[in-house]
Amino acid sequence: MARVRTTRNPLVAAAIALTAVAAVAAGWGGWSRYDAAHDDSAAYAQARDDALAAGEQAVQNMNTLDHAKLDQGLDSWEDSTTGDLHKQLVDGRDGFAEQIEAAGTVSTAEVLSGAVTELDERAGKAGVMVALRVTVTAPKGKPAVKESRMLGQLTRTSEGWKLSALGQAPVGNTAG
Repeated sequence: MARVRTTRNPLVAAAIALTAVAAVAAGWGGWSRYDAAHDDSAAYAQARDDALAAGEQAVQNMNTLDHAKLDQGLDSWEDSTTGDLHKQLVDGRDGFAEQIEAAGTVSTAEVLSGAVTELDERAGKAGVMVALRVTVTAPKGKPAVKESRMLGQLTRTSEGWKLSALGQAPVGNTAG
């Protein structure tokens, strides 16, 4: 019987081992990526982020108005809303315009922070709380700066998330 002589090269063995490890790592990485892409929590997080971005922008729009660009500002209000809130703005547009023109004010809002307080993707409803810094400048006098927190209800429409209700958030201890 002839004996076959085998030479064991440590570099060849190391290369085979590294190739096997790389193949396992690539397979695991591919599976992890697929799993993450099809994970419901990723879709929920994206919906939450979309609602927050739309809510912050809509609340900012509703607190920004320049008497010199009145139609543009009121259009922005209407574009940011839906439902009863939208109807109130459309129905009261002439009155709002008269008040702002008479006052001659410019208000600008800056979002300080925001959070989604609730999200029901199936129903297309969300709630947001947005902290704002609003600066109101009258024709004469110094600008008045006020920080406030607003609570908004959002409804998902064919055009995206829009405000369906907006109000001031309670501040301080409300317990009696």
